Amino acid sequence: MGVPRITPAAHDLPLIGVTSDLVKDQARLRCGYARSIAECGGVAVPLFPLPGSAASILPRLDGVIFSGGDDPDTTAFGEPVHPSANLVDSVRQAFELELLDTLERLHPEMPVLGICLGMQMLGLHAGGRLNQHLPDNLETAAQHRDGSIHEVTGTRFTGHVHSHHIQALDDPGRLTVVGEAPDGVIEAIESIHRPFFLGVQWHPERSEDPRTGLAVFRSLLNACRDRVSL
Repeated sequence: MGVPRITPAAHDLPLIGVTSDLVKDQARLRCGYARSIAECGGVAVPLFPLPGSAASILPRLDGVIFSGGDDPDTTAFGEPVHPSANLVDSVRQAFELELLDTLERLHPEMPVLGICLGMQMLGLHAGGRLNQHLPDNLETAAQHRDGSIHEVTGTRFTGHVHSHHIQALDDPGRLTVVGEAPDGVIEAIESIHRPFFLGVQWHPERSEDPRTGLAVFRSLLNACRDRVSL
C-alpha cells in the first residue's frame, strides 16, 4: 500500500523539512533555521538523515531546506578530496543526495532552498564543480570565513551577508548563477526549470540585513503558499 499524499491544504502553516547534521549518531540542527521559518509563517520539521526514507518523507512536506555543514565528499562526483577538507558525515551526504534525486524525479514542483553546504550539494548534484579550498587561489578568501560580512549582488538578492565557508562552487552545472560576491565567488544559484529551486552560499538565518536574511526564507515560504493556491 502506497504512502498517502497529504496535500499542503491539509494544514494551516507550510511544513518545511530541514536536513540535520549527523555527529556521533546524533542529529543536530541550529535553532536559527526554525526561528527564521517561524518568523516567515512556517513550521520547521527536522529531517533525520536516514537513507531510504526520502520517498516517504517528501509527500508530507511543503518545502525542503538543505542546511549548512561540513564539506562534501567530492569523490561521489568524480573529484579527489582536498587534503584540507573536513568531510560531512557520509550517511548525511547519502541521504541528501537521495532527497535531491527524489525531488527531481517525483516532486520537481516542491520549493527547495540550499544554504551554504546545502547550496554546494544542489550545485554538485546538478553537475557542477567545487573549489574545495578558496585560500589556494583567492586572495580574498578570508572575507568568506568565520562569520565575515560582505556584500552580495545579483538578480535575486542584494545586500550584506553572514559568510562562513572555505569552499565554493566554481561551476553551477545545470543551474544559473543569480548572485556573486565582489571578488567573483558564486553566492546564489537557481534552476530556471523549476518553480523554486534556490541555493545561497551565505547563512540567511544569521544575516542581519533583512534583504539577504529573512527575505530568503520569506521567498521560500511564499513559494510554498503559491503552490497551495494552484
